[in-house]
This record gives sequence, C-alpha cells and structure tokens, in this order.
Amino acid sequence: MNASVFSVPVLVTCSLLFVAGCNSTSPQAGAKEDSTDVSNPLLQVSQSDGILVADKKQFLKHAKSLKAGDTIVLADGVWEDFEILFKGVGTPDKPITLKAQTNGGVVLSGMSNLRLAGEYLVVEGLVFKDGYSPTGEVVSFKENDDNLAYHSRVTQVVIDGFSNPDKFNADKWVVMYGKHNRFDHSHLEGKSNAGVTMAVRLNTEDSQQNHHRIDHNYFGPRPILGSNGGETLRIGTSKYSLSDSFTIVENNYFDRCNGEVEIISNKSGKNQFLNNVFFESRGTLTLRHGNGNLVEGNVFFGNGKHHTGGIRIINADQTVRNNYMEGLTGIRFGGGFTVMNGVPNSSINRYHQVNNAKIDNNTLVNLDNINLAAGSDAERSATPINSSFANNLVVNKSGENPFKIFDDVSGITFKNNLTSQLPQDELAQGFDVKEVELVRGENGLLQSEQAQQLDIGAPASLSPTLKEDTGVNWYEKAGLPIDFDSGKTVDVSSADELYSAVAQAESGSTILLKAGSYSLNKQLQVKSVVTLKAESPRSVTLYPMRSLMIEIEDGGSLKLDGLNISGKKSPDSAGNVLIRNTKLPTLFNHKLAIHNTHITDLNVNHSSHVFDAGYRSLADSIDITDSVFENITGDVLRLDKEQDDLGIYNAEYVTIKNSTFSNIEGAIAKIYRGGTDESTFGPHFTLTESDVSNVGKGKRNKSQSSIFLLGVQQSLISGNTFVDSKLVTIDHTVGEPKTQVLDNTFDNTPLPKVTETFTKGASTAIVKGNKSK
Repeated sequence: MNASVFSVPVLVTCSLLFVAGCNSTSPQAGAKEDSTDVSNPLLQVSQSDGILVADKKQFLKHAKSLKAGDTIVLADGVWEDFEILFKGVGTPDKPITLKAQTNGGVVLSGMSNLRLAGEYLVVEGLVFKDGYSPTGEVVSFKENDDNLAYHSRVTQVVIDGFSNPDKFNADKWVVMYGKHNRFDHSHLEGKSNAGVTMAVRLNTEDSQQNHHRIDHNYFGPRPILGSNGGETLRIGTSKYSLSDSFTIVENNYFDRCNGEVEIISNKSGKNQFLNNVFFESRGTLTLRHGNGNLVEGNVFFGNGKHHTGGIRIINADQTVRNNYMEGLTGIRFGGGFTVMNGVPNSSINRYHQVNNAKIDNNTLVNLDNINLAAGSDAERSATPINSSFANNLVVNKSGENPFKIFDDVSGITFKNNLTSQLPQDELAQGFDVKEVELVRGENGLLQSEQAQQLDIGAPASLSPTLKEDTGVNWYEKAGLPIDFDSGKTVDVSSADELYSAVAQAESGSTILLKAGSYSLNKQLQVKSVVTLKAESPRSVTLYPMRSLMIEIEDGGSLKLDGLNISGKKSPDSAGNVLIRNTKLPTLFNHKLAIHNTHITDLNVNHSSHVFDAGYRSLADSIDITDSVFENITGDVLRLDKEQDDLGIYNAEYVTIKNSTFSNIEGAIAKIYRGGTDESTFGPHFTLTESDVSNVGKGKRNKSQSSIFLLGVQQSLISGNTFVDSKLVTIDHTVGEPKTQVLDNTFDNTPLPKVTETFTKGASTAIVKGNKSK
C-alpha cells in the first residue's frame, strides 16, 4: 500500500552513557554512491543539523511534529531497551533522517531494535551491541504487515554480537520489506544463534519486484552453527521463489562467514550478485531457488581453508560469468563450483532442473572439486539441459583433475575452455589442455596472459572489493580469534591459587602449575580461553574431589597440557564427570584440547566420564594428542546429546592422535547427528596411530561399541591397534558421508560395522589394509 498515509510516532525507552565515535554526512535516501562518499570528515554533525534529543520525553515531543526534511539526532550514549519505530513520509529531496550525534556514539543495548515505515527515511550511525531484539528482527523495514518502508535507507549501522542468548531461538538481524530500499556501508559481525543474518522478504506483493540494493557492507565472521539456519544472506523463501525480487547485492565483503553450507541463499528471481568478495568462508553462493539470476565479478579466496566453496547452480536461466575462485577445498554441495541435478516435476521447495545456465569467462584456480550433475540420486534424476560452459580457465597446481561427474552432462555444452589438467572424456572436446603459467597481478588475482589473449577466464580488469571499502571506518573489523597460549602466563603452586587464576584468567592465558599434587575440592569454572599446563610434563597431578572438576562456561575453551589427572579421590557416586559444558544455554562455540596428559582411575563408581557435552553445545574442535586414558567406567567423549534428529550435533571436529585407551568400560567417542538435514559440514572424526585395549565392554555401554559414530560426515580411522575391544560402529545417514578405515589391526576385536541407513545400498566406506587376528 502507499506509505504516504502514515503518521510519525516514534516509541523509545532509554538510559544514557557517553560513548565516543566520529562523524559523517546524512546521505539522501536512495542515492547511489561508493564508499568514498559517506565519511567526509569536513562535514560534522551538530545540533544545527537537526533536533538533538537526549531522552524519551524529548524524543516523543519532537517526533510528533516531524515533516519532510527533518532530522532527529540521538545524543551520544548507551540507550538501553530502546525499541524505535521510525515512521514518516519524506520526499526524494527532503528525506526524514534519524542519526547518531556522532557516528558510533549511540549504542543500543539490552532489548532494542529499529523499525522503519513510510517513505524516504534515512537511518545512520547507530550501533547495536550487548543485547538482542525482543521481536526477532533487529532492523526491520516495516512496522507491521500493512505498513512497510519504501525508498528508504539504513547506512553506517553496526550490529555486533546482538544475538539471542538461546542459541536455537532464531532471529534475524536485518530484514528488508517494501520496495526500493537500500542497506549499505554497514557492519554485521558475530551472529552466533540460529536465523539468517540478513533477509529480503517477498511474502506480499508489496515486497516483490522490490529493487532493493545491498552494497558495501562488511559481513564479519559468523561461527559454525552446527545446524540449518546459519545463512548470512537470504533473498526470498521457497514459497515465493518463483516471484522476482530484482535485488542487487554488490561490493560486499563476506569475511569468514561459516554458519552453514549456504553463505548466500538465493530463493527468488532476477537478482544480481556483483563484485562481492568471499574470504575464507565455508559454504557457497547458492542459487537455491528462483530463475534468471546474474552472478558476475565476484571473488572467492579460500586460502585452502576447510570447506571453503564458490558457486552452486540450480534452476533455470542462471548466468554466472567473470568470477574468480581460488584455493577452495569444499566438497559436494559446498564445492568450489557445483552444477546440481534437479527433481523431475519438482515441488517448489525441492530442486528444479538446471536449464539454460550460462557459465562463461570464470577463472577457477586450485579448486579441489568442480561438481557436475551433483546430488544425483533416485529423486534428483533430472540432469542439466540447454546449458553452456565456455571460455573458462581451470588450473590446478596440484595436477589433480578437479572435475567430478555424477550423472549425464550431455546437456551442458563445453566450448573453448582452457585447463592445465586432462578432464574426463565427456568434457575433452570442450577443453584445450595446456601448461598454464599464472602470475599474480596488482589486483591480487592470479592471471594468465595466454588466457587473456584468448578472452578466456575472468577479465584482467576485475578488481576485488577491498575490506576497508566496506562497512564503516569508525568501528574495528574482526581480527583473528584468540588461541590457546597466546596471552600471558600465570604461575600457581596451590589449589587456592589455581581457583583464583582460572576465575580471573584473560583469554589466551596459560596457567603454569608448579610440580606437585593438587587436591581440588572446588569446581574450576572456565570462562575464557585457558590452558592448564604442568611446569614440566606430568610433574603435576590433579585430584578432583567433587563430582565435576571443570565446567566450561559460555565463551570458555580449555587446554590441558602435560598433566596427570587421577580420580582416586573422587566422591563415591555414579556419573562423575571430569569436564563438561555448562547446563545453561550456550551461545558461543568452544574448543577442548588434551595434550600429553594422563587421565586415570575414573572408577570409584560406575559411569564416570572424561568429557560430557551439554545439550545444544558445539565444540569447534576437540583435539587429543599424545595422551593416555585408563581405568575409566564411562566414556571418554560423550557427544550424543542431540537425539531429537534435527541435524544438530555437539562437535565439528574430533581429532585423536598417538594416544592410548585401556580399560574403558564405555566408548572412546559417541557422536550423534540425527535427521535428514544436509546444510552442515560436520561432524568430522579422526583417530590415528593410537592403541585401544579392552574398550567398550561395560554392561552400561548401550552402544556396545568402542567407537560409535552416527551421522558423521567425514571419518578417518587409520594406523590404530584394537585389542580385546568392542567393534567400531559407523552409521551413514544423509550427506554422502566419507569414511576411511585404513591399515588398522583388530586383535580379538570385530571388524568395523558400517551401515547405510538412507541409501540402503552397498557401503560407501573405504575399508582396506586392515589386519584381523
């Protein structure tokens, strides 16, 4: 409906505290500009630029009389529990503006959000931090379903860690409704809970064919969610995916956006993705639903990071040209470049056949996987048709052929491509195989003079969007995460000193324990990234005297290095646990590392465990190296709390190397990922060069396994010795799991059992080189 009938109430509650920032101009709604136009230091915000308000009373007073051309300036400070409804009717030449007194100087915390409704509105310079939205949307381009925003702009806004503290209580940070709106030069970082970071909705005709523009934004790191619903940007939904959106997404920087397999999930038609950069981001720009989209001039830098991907093509009339992809390791649906199979007569929410895809003049360097007719199975049997793959440059320095063909690709015409590797026979006529010399140009991209002369690959003029040209220049962009042993060292020589040091530890700290015995009659509450390290290897013995020794709180991570830990003084009660997550809801992922540590005699009573994951918790990594575990009545790693079969799991990577497990009544690891969701990458499990003796035989071990893996996506069990132990049980579910069981010895131990739960066919596991005695 026409927004001109709206009035202009603004609803707020607030309290104030000064926070400094810097200034900028108030840009006109709908104006197109590049990153150099928005931060002119010569143009300062002062009271003369608008109506300066410092509290709710002033805000409401002046909001009643707003008219086209007016500006409300929020006084610098922390505005707590600040729910804004910014509503009014400006004009193209005289927008109504809401801005911070100083860009970055207004921090919205607690239960805060922003809603816009009307025409020609501009919002600028706000920061959302230390809270979350009570409505499920932090910035929303609507008041309600009837009152939307049109020709409006949100610019230079920061949303940092503004996530619902319940990780699986989904919300969205920015949601665009209406038409002809713009979201630009903003900074979104650290969304840790479920729900897309930013969405464009097409749920009514008033929001379809919207011609929105999303540009020059910094999409900062998004951690692994371990579930569906971790996209960074979604345009449309499957229900409205046959509607056109005409949204332009250009010159944005996606920095380590790792939420799930779809970084961008396109679910509508006629959108354009232009000149964006994807840096070390797990997943792909996915044309999931919708037809007639354009993907052009984008750059993907994987730098060899695990599961980094490029572009995935589904549906009809997609054009993918002049893109650059380098160092992408992704597999399957998250591969470096993927063309999918479809479902014949597909329902709107499944996979429509690829038809008339034009894939031209792209450069693909050092991609592990270029997948054609991917996802082929009994349901997805409609192969690509009427499509072309032309003038592309494909080079792999490793010499490996990156092409993986899963079905008939005769519906794709391959023509005038240049490659350094001989492809499969089905592709041979469309590729010229030559040694290709690559030189990194001034634009940071590898280029081939030979290819440029032939008009093959991405153009030499392609200039990647720079990180510093996105977001705001007054708020620091994300750095590297704090790692173990990267901070200061604190010496302790008594249990009391240890309690105090752990409680006060800054992230990255190493707590160095002097030689001796430590009887611990209190729990250690780990709130930060902390290492507990012996002064010299195994000169320290910890004796837990409570049913729980260490609790990892939300935001904490733990490394044990060179310790002895004995359960001989533990209380005589069932279910003692050495380490566990908090039982409270957690928002942040954690890490656990156990190195050169001996953990023994957790056997005062039954069901004593080493690590017990909390419900809905996720470990980014669990690493065990050069360690010994013996005489334990429970499990070593209990990662099986997500039994509701929603595709959620408790650890992304579990890696065990060169360690010994003996007399363990439970399992070394129980990992469970149930359900049929295919949007995640993990879990991953590795066990190498380790000795397993008398493991898994306890009567309370319901799995009757020394290792139990259900739904694990990648497993490697190699070079180990199993003696007098229960079998390794591996249950393959969805996602084309990859399992390798190589060169192990099984002495008086059954061979591993691999079950294909969903495919019902022959096992896909690679089992070879093993010895059975």
